[in-house]
Amino acid sequence: MNRHTAREKAFQALFQMDINEMDANEAIENILEEEDGQVHDAFLDQLVFGVKENQAAIDEQISGHLEKWSFNRIASVEKTIMRIAVYEMKYQEDIPEKVSINEAIELAKTFGDDKSGSFVNGVLKKMID
Repeated sequence: MNRHTAREKAFQALFQMDINEMDANEAIENILEEEDGQVHDAFLDQLVFGVKENQAAIDEQISGHLEKWSFNRIASVEKTIMRIAVYEMKYQEDIPEKVSINEAIELAKTFGDDKSGSFVNGVLKKMID
């Protein structure tokens, strides 16, 4: 599984966890069951478990870079995408910040609405400026 696909799967697992309050292993299994032949991927596991373990600090980072928004008003799709990107930016030294932002924008275009990409981009760019 390439990293882009792992990010998509991590988004789906984390989104399920956020909406249904399930644990990480169950969410990952659900996502992989939908795709016949998919096997566990180390990067996928790293993203899902890393985001969950550091979620409070990640949410605080996101909240600190919002303008005219409260964290609770952000839709679950955008919140989940930004959590993945912030995890990569703050905890994964081998991934350039711009790559994490670009990948987040692509996820927002895939899973969000018309404005999701620009919203995610705006918040994340403030973190590296």
